[in-house]
Amino acid sequence: MRRTPAVAAVSAIGAYGALQILGRRAGSTPHERRVRLPGDELVAQPQMVTNHAITIGARPDVVWAWLSQMGWHLGGYYTPHWVDALLFPENWESLDRLDPNLTRSLRPGDIIPDGPPGTAHYVVAEVEAPLLLVLKSSTHLPPGWDEKYGATMTWTWCFHLRELEEASTRVHLRVRGHTDPWWFTALYGATIIPADYIMATGMLRGLRTRAELDASPAPSGRDPLKQELYA
Repeated sequence: MRRTPAVAAVSAIGAYGALQILGRRAGSTPHERRVRLPGDELVAQPQMVTNHAITIGARPDVVWAWLSQMGWHLGGYYTPHWVDALLFPENWESLDRLDPNLTRSLRPGDIIPDGPPGTAHYVVAEVEAPLLLVLKSSTHLPPGWDEKYGATMTWTWCFHLRELEEASTRVHLRVRGHTDPWWFTALYGATIIPADYIMATGMLRGLRTRAELDASPAPSGRDPLKQELYA
């Protein structure tokens, strides 16, 4: 019985270490983790790099349609419904069908919202439909941390799609981030990377489920222009 706390501590440390590894590389191959991707230069000295990948049984253009309507109160981010309900209860659930009113031709400079207007969002940095989407953000700091603590954060998402045989697609998601000061970097690495195992892999699985189901598009009633999400 005396060994129980020690065993529990070792188990907890082991589980946390596994989450750190999975949060950085789940689903990706060694080659995918090594290869240089467009957008890497946007965060030249990242303190955090994650690579996640999945094979989807649908053509790149089908997968791309889901990426084109991605965003807060748009199509969502395709994470599991339980994650959205637990962590983001005020957010609308991700759509399970494409909405013709939300699907758009993305261009550099376009905004993809990740919160209410004036809060977190991504800017399209590079786009080559239907094979490449690079997003960049410096807006995901907790409110007031820039002025109070001098904190900064810049990160990129790169969705790299590669067509495979039998009408399937390999989707590689790479995230690169740089944060300051040092304590924020430590906090980021300790919390966000393990969480990314759930968020990133959940998003990719949600993307796969929707693309492979290929349900008929249907209007959702969501109106990005009315909500001024791109202002």
